[in-house]
Amino acid sequence: MRVSLKDVAERAGVSIKTVSNVVNNYQHVTPAMRARVQEAIDELGYRPNLTARHLRKGRTGIIALALPELGNPYFAELAGAVIDAAAEHDVTVLLDHTRGEREQEILVSQGFRARVIDGLILSPLELEADDLRGRDDDVPLVLLGEREYDLPFDHIAIDNVAAARTAVRHLLGRGRTQIAYLGERTDSANQPAHLRLAGWRAELTAAGLPAPESLVGATGGWDRGDGAEAMARMLDSGVRPDAVFAYNDLVAIGAMRVLHERGLRVPWDVAVVGFDDIAEGRFGAVTLTTISPDKQAIARLAVQSLLRRLEHPEERAGRELTAEYRLLERESTLGRR
Repeated sequence: MRVSLKDVAERAGVSIKTVSNVVNNYQHVTPAMRARVQEAIDELGYRPNLTARHLRKGRTGIIALALPELGNPYFAELAGAVIDAAAEHDVTVLLDHTRGEREQEILVSQGFRARVIDGLILSPLELEADDLRGRDDDVPLVLLGEREYDLPFDHIAIDNVAAARTAVRHLLGRGRTQIAYLGERTDSANQPAHLRLAGWRAELTAAGLPAPESLVGATGGWDRGDGAEAMARMLDSGVRPDAVFAYNDLVAIGAMRVLHERGLRVPWDVAVVGFDDIAEGRFGAVTLTTISPDKQAIARLAVQSLLRRLEHPEERAGRELTAEYRLLERESTLGRR
């Protein structure tokens, strides 16, 4: 039979209210009393009835996380971080896969699962501000990523322009002057690819160097194959950069493969910097220097923002929350020591 609060109270010799205060981590419980109740909880194997707890608040205890690419290691790692952050609040995460398609992102954002979830964390790629402006769903929404919407939703991001400038500055500091950017996209200017491209241009300009279009490689997507194709196309055109800043680690890894096939050594002939700090970049034949967003902070801010919206539905203004990043220097720019 399921162990109840009453069972724990009888074992500890305290009131049910005291047990409830300990279980809910209320502050006004003495350390001795907390230890006494916790001993009874451990002995009986008591587990809180989270479903009942959430229902008392009129909630399901479930939030949704909608991501564009579950096969992308960055989003997979981010999903794990969100699940861990939500678990600290006894909240379950339902994963959704939008494939980065606008129609699917609209469907998710308009609350087609509103009866199932308490709130939604959405990382959109194609969603436009107008798609959200008329949103009539009262399920709280938190946005991830670098698209700028100027809407009454909390938005969690890193400074992509500054991060890109940090990457390019590192390459300049290694004596590189012909620095390519791989990952240009021709769609919405608010996408992170364009912000990272803007950072690349800004840092080269600040260093008094040109930023010619011949050093910009467009990609149809942001996977390994896209990086390989863009790198091959640039080399085939006769352009020989001495460094590459890639939109993400997957594009960088694809580019490094082509450089190896063409007999160009990383980092001696061409230095490479990626973005995202995925696990794969740490274990290649040449480990990858990368910009590492603080995924745990992004996840924590997203979950906390969503729970705040649930507790304070009267708040209407959106907040811009920024997570930190850092440059991790590895063999693709430093060589082996």
